[in-house]
Amino acid sequence: MTGTNQSSVSEFLLLGLSRQPQQQQLLFGLFLSMYLASVLGNLLIILAISTDSHLHTPMYFFLGNLSFVDICFSSTTVPKMLANILSNQTISFPECLTQMYFFIVFTDMDNFLLAIMAYDRFVAVCHPLHYTTKMTHQLCALLVSGSWVIAILNALLHTLLMARLSFCADNTIPHFFCDGAPLLKLSCSDTYLNEMMILTEGAIIMMIPFVCILVSYICITCAVLRVPSTKGKWKAFSTCGSHLAVVSLFYGTIIAVYFSPSSSHSAETDIAAAVMYTVVTPMLNPFIYSLRNKDIKGALVKIISRIFFFLFNNDIDSEYHTGNCFVIKSFFFHYSPKYISYPSTYLSWVNEILGTNSSG
Repeated sequence: MTGTNQSSVSEFLLLGLSRQPQQQQLLFGLFLSMYLASVLGNLLIILAISTDSHLHTPMYFFLGNLSFVDICFSSTTVPKMLANILSNQTISFPECLTQMYFFIVFTDMDNFLLAIMAYDRFVAVCHPLHYTTKMTHQLCALLVSGSWVIAILNALLHTLLMARLSFCADNTIPHFFCDGAPLLKLSCSDTYLNEMMILTEGAIIMMIPFVCILVSYICITCAVLRVPSTKGKWKAFSTCGSHLAVVSLFYGTIIAVYFSPSSSHSAETDIAAAVMYTVVTPMLNPFIYSLRNKDIKGALVKIISRIFFFLFNNDIDSEYHTGNCFVIKSFFFHYSPKYISYPSTYLSWVNEILGTNSSG
């Protein structure tokens, strides 16, 4: 499209991940599978938490919100990417701005929730005796609702700043979704204000939670190192290590794309990094944060056993139903009897690691 102002630009062309037909078929199958795994995994977490009263605690409240945000996060970019592989690769200017808006909202929410969950673990491990008094329902609701307000306002700010720009001649976006960085490169207007807002206000919103996460896990590590139990140390480091791996993947790729000189990375590198934090991270979160958790597994066992009972109640006796429940439990808990202890509380996990002599 050509023109002298943004009103002449009716659509953009998204180049996507590859223009090779053979690769496109492979990529479609791969990303469709990853998207379905992400949505299914996160939906199971939400279902387990919402239907089990034992999981109505701060820890699982945050996990449920993270699962909801991850579903929305993936759904903002992946369905459009899959549609572009099958058909045309165009997106209208209003659709582009809308996609960018929701992308920023859910990116910020992921960012805030990861920090809130790290703080939640810090209080549980370092101040277990005061956990219930510090992490009140009012505080949890305030943290999440405040995060939504900030994320929505931040996304609105960047979207309005983008909407005022003019786009001339080139309308080809070397990406699989409408990201702010490649859009700024296409603009023929002065983008100084947009870039400064990304580097200042955007950096503050991303870096403060990131620093909070690092400080929280440093404090947790120091507390765990004082634990005499080798088993407790190993369990804590295994859990925290997997959390930090996902956090590093999320923040590392975002920082590399948005807060480093554009000359230091190519469009292909930006696309690969975007795949990491828009597709891979939301898919990993339910497995890292939730599906490894025995409380979540116990809740899922209850849900699936109820489904079995509902489906087969008219055809089988209770003994057969009991046998099916045993098979389900064995599948979820890897045939390990130590996990068939449902439910346990968050603080029981802390006590198992730190021992009963932890003090506030």
